[in-house]
Amino acid sequence: MSNLTDRLRDDRPIFQQIAEFIETSIVSGDLEKEEQIPSTNEFAKHYQINPATAAKGINLLVDQGIIYKKRGVGMFVTGSAKTIILQKRKDRFYDQYVKPLLQEAQRIELTETQLTNWIKEGLKNED
Repeated sequence: MSNLTDRLRDDRPIFQQIAEFIETSIVSGDLEKEEQIPSTNEFAKHYQINPATAAKGINLLVDQGIIYKKRGVGMFVTGSAKTIILQKRKDRFYDQYVKPLLQEAQRIELTETQLTNWIKEGLKNED
């Protein structure tokens, strides 16, 4: 659990932060498919939280098909975990950023060409 941050944020429920940590570890390659994730007790000890809270975060990922349980062994990353997470995050990105961007662009009468040029310019400056 060397990649765990030492502090949890107060802005979101702990179980969601644990689920997000695991997702980010999968997307970044720190956790590979079929690799075992830390146990609920390890999360609980590290964060000094109730193991049931850690289990709630892990169970969210089980319900989404991102991790699975090997009875008596532990929890493991599914083969399709990264694909599921990326799609979920792309959908969230569209809802949180693209929709509001398009709505504001329409309100201020920004043309598609202007918007496209700004995006291309921004991407070029990132290289």
